[in-house]
Amino acid sequence: MTGVPPHPAAPAAGSLGIDEILATARARLPRLSPPEAYRAQQDGGTLVDIRPAAQRTAHGEIPGALVVERNVLEWRFDPRSDARLPIADRYDRPVIIVCQEGYASSLAAACLQDLGLLRATDVVGGFAAWRAAGLPTLGSGSPS
Repeated sequence: MTGVPPHPAAPAAGSLGIDEILATARARLPRLSPPEAYRAQQDGGTLVDIRPAAQRTAHGEIPGALVVERNVLEWRFDPRSDARLPIADRYDRPVIIVCQEGYASSLAAACLQDLGLLRATDVVGGFAAWRAAGLPTLGSGSPS
């Protein structure tokens, strides 16, 4: 069988590790610092929080962010999808993804770019960096 590793602990030929996948995704993203993302949101960019409810409850939320959990993101933002959100009606919309620490958001933004949303990007450091920068938050652990 082709592609099956010779040993269960050996990676399959041609496979990539998560660090390589993450680096590849980030290489094509114009990632934003939290203050840059805040300005982009104020200028009409769509800030999308992909964190699960448990993380939003435990850590807080960003006012005005659209909550779309990671497991349905592509279906909600693909303009070709029958399950898309009304806001996902065009390919030139600036979409800024935020997760808790800025890892899952990079992969998610790269997936949106694969769908043709070439202005999709993410927030360096995620929600944790947003809150540390003193930007507006609501809920648990919120200084504002």
